[in-house]
Amino acid sequence: MARILSRKRTRLPEIDFTAHVCKEGPTYVSYSPELDVSSCGDSVAEARTRLREAVTLFLEECAHKGTLGAILAESGFEKRGHSYRPRRIVARVKFRLAVPLAS
Repeated sequence: MARILSRKRTRLPEIDFTAHVCKEGPTYVSYSPELDVSSCGDSVAEARTRLREAVTLFLEECAHKGTLGAILAESGFEKRGHSYRPRRIVARVKFRLAVPLAS
């Protein structure tokens, strides 16, 4: 009887990011402002799922090119243990401004 040895699993780093979803016509657009990555879908859930896939592919490509650490640092992420955290938002404010008309 063969004995299977359990391999020590290395825990992959995790990242927290924000997803904004808005509706543009019949399509739902999802966007991660920290990473400047977006995707879309026919529903909110599909747009979120596709954004998650797009972010995964983006991070994998950055890792493959050897630029992942630099990209995350430039985007304001800090590594804490086995995870990357976005910069802490201390205030969230919406503004309304009058737009000057072109002459």
